[in-house]
Formats: sequence, structure tokens, C-alpha cells
Amino acid sequence: MIKFRRAREDDLKAIVALLADDDLGAERERVSDGVAPEYLAAFKAIEADPNQQVTVMIDGEEVIGTLQLTFIPGLAREGALRGQIEAVRVARDRRSEGLGERLFEWAIAQCRARECSLVQLTTDRRREDAHRFYDRLGFVPSHLGYKLDLRE
Repeated sequence: MIKFRRAREDDLKAIVALLADDDLGAERERVSDGVAPEYLAAFKAIEADPNQQVTVMIDGEEVIGTLQLTFIPGLAREGALRGQIEAVRVARDRRSEGLGERLFEWAIAQCRARECSLVQLTTDRRREDAHRFYDRLGFVPSHLGYKLDLRE
């Protein structure tokens, strides 16, 4: 039985493992026996912000998917509230079961419930399979994004 719930601190090890379980994630995430303090601090900051939520998709008690949902109030588009979906992952051994689509359906429903005007996401240019998936869900690659890494 697949369910969605707000992530808990004891889910962090599984979430970080999901984030690291692909070529790009392996380059930027740190998996260890415990949860690195940086992940715990970030999780606590997210939990303290009413416009942020890390969600897990579970099958029984097993975390099989995750995403972060951020609600962004803004002045543009007549004061539109935006839903931002980030850090989407489904467990490698559970892919191709339609779980990613269910995860997005859940997230979009949350955005509708909060009366968001639009839902947006960013994706790495190298994630071609993800691009096809987002296209299939009706997302449109309407903008070009830029990032500046301040850790360098």
C-alpha cells in the first residue's frame, strides 16, 4: 500500500541514500553510516518553515521515494503563489512502476490545495529521461535557469 507523508528525522538516512543513488547524486551527496550534521541541520530548517516540506512515499514502512515541495509567495503574476518541486527520487529497484507519476500527482494536488497558480521545477540538463517524464506530465521547458555555486 503506497502512502505519502511528511518526512521525519528518522527517514533522513533513507532520503540521503535515494538522493545519492544516481550518477549526478553520487557526485554531490555524502552517504555514511549516520546522517551527516549538514543534512540534519537542513532538515530542521525545512521543518521550521511552513512553506517547505520534505515528503516521503512509503510502501509499508520502507521509504521508496521522496521530494521537497516549496511554496513561494511572489509579487509577479498578480501575487501568484508557486509550488516548487525539487529533489525528486524513486528507489532504483522500484522505477518503471508508475511511482514517479504518483509522487507528482500527490505534489500537484498539494499545490492546488494551497491555491498555487503554477508548479515549477528545475532539472539538470543531463537528466534526459527525467525531461521526457516531465514533458509527459505536461510540464513545459519555458525558462532557461542559471545557478551560481557559492561553495567554490
